Amino acid sequence: MKAMPGRSKKQANRRADLTRKAYLGIRRMLFHNEIVPGQKIGYRDLSERLGMSQTPVIQALKWLEFQQLVRREPNRGYYTEPVSTREVEEIYDLRGLIETSLLPKTIERLDRSGEKELKKALADHQQAAGNEYLHDRLVRDKAFHLCLASLSGCRVQLNALTNLFDLLYLKYGGNILFSTAMNKPDAVHETIVTHVCQRDLERAQAVLGDHIRAVKAHVLAGLDRMIREKKISAI
Repeated sequence: MKAMPGRSKKQANRRADLTRKAYLGIRRMLFHNEIVPGQKIGYRDLSERLGMSQTPVIQALKWLEFQQLVRREPNRGYYTEPVSTREVEEIYDLRGLIETSLLPKTIERLDRSGEKELKKALADHQQAAGNEYLHDRLVRDKAFHLCLASLSGCRVQLNALTNLFDLLYLKYGGNILFSTAMNKPDAVHETIVTHVCQRDLERAQAVLGDHIRAVKAHVLAGLDRMIREKKISAI
């Protein structure tokens, strides 16, 4: 007896929903360092933690592999990549190029609604700056930068920038990238917003570029220190 078309569609939607749930759950684990760089990812462990079968978990991992957040080794399974300071440096360099190059369009298109949206993102970030939870601050920081970029109306560059943030915050995790706190990034964001709202492109680009370079230097110094400490502890 053939399955009814409506039932097949419902089953397909349910499988897609479970895969998406698994995908979001694994992303959350990566972000909170519940899965760390260089770790083997066990299907059974993930399915138990997510409360589902292994099938949607494997489908979600394939999706994450396509995004280069995990890698698959034939006959061995999935792994997260070990920390690569070279890749982190390249990501921040590309972030700097994309974000500063979008500012002319952002300023050109900026209206009262855009100013309100940008100032709201800034206020959210400033509110999170006093939060003891690093992950909340990182989420607000990402939201601020993506808001600034989105006001340019350049979808392709915005998607590329979103993927770079995923590589940073999911592949490496906030607690690894920011082992020590940054000095007053909220004040820098406020200066960027001021220059953008004043339509001062030159100063806005200079401050944003310096900010991203400073964050890169801070992160790389922390990663180098972490790698040295691991080598010493392994002796």
